[in-house]
Amino acid sequence: MSYRLIHAEKANYPVVLLCRVLHVARSSCYAWREGETARQAGRAADDALAHEITVLHIASRRTYGVPRIHAELRRLGYRVNRKRIARVMRERDIRGVTRRRHRSLTRPDAKAKPAPAKTRQRHQHALAA
Repeated sequence: MSYRLIHAEKANYPVVLLCRVLHVARSSCYAWREGETARQAGRAADDALAHEITVLHIASRRTYGVPRIHAELRRLGYRVNRKRIARVMRERDIRGVTRRRHRSLTRPDAKAKPAPAKTRQRHQHALAA
C-alpha cells in the first residue's frame, strides 16, 4: 500500500522524504518497483494455467476438482504445485463436484413403542443368585 503511494507521489515529493515519512526503507521501495515485471509475468503464467485448467474442467463435465486437475496436468507434463492450482481455481471460481453425504436409510417409527428396559431384570437376577 505504501509503495503504491510512494510511486504515485514521487512526482510531487522526493522518494527519500516519502520513505522517511512512511517508515519504509528506500531500497525496499525500489525493489518493489523492479518486482512489478515479475508480478506481471506471474499473472500471465497464472492466466495460461487457468486456461489449461478450464479446458480440463470442461472436458470432465465440470466434475474434476483440484486433486484430479493436478493429476491430469502432471500426466500432460506440467509441473505445477497443487496449492497453486487450488489458488487459481479459487480465484476464478472453478469448482469440482463434491460427493454427497451418506444418508441413513433407516428412519425411526414414531408410532412404535420403545423396547422394554432389560437392565433392571438382569440386575435383579444377579442379586438373587
